[in-house]
Amino acid sequence: MKKISTNHTNNIFENIMHIDEYGNEYWYARELQKVLEYKEWRNFKIVIEKAITSCENSNFNVLNHFVETNKMIELGKTAKRKVLDYELD
Repeated sequence: MKKISTNHTNNIFENIMHIDEYGNEYWYARELQKVLEYKEWRNFKIVIEKAITSCENSNFNVLNHFVETNKMIELGKTAKRKVLDYELD
């Protein structure tokens, strides 16, 4: 299990927080991945999948907390690629 550094402050999470058109706060998983110091998406995606399973096992509506979305990332000067991301509340 990855040990998470304790030197994070609320300010770090507030800086990457987004607010939707209804005033709901959420975070992009790929931004959280960096803050929580996961170097590879595949490792952080495992954590997300476990959280989704926990949410299901607790009889919460997963779609209210984990929204799949796609993001375009730049690969170079002109190349872009679509990648999976999540909006997490």
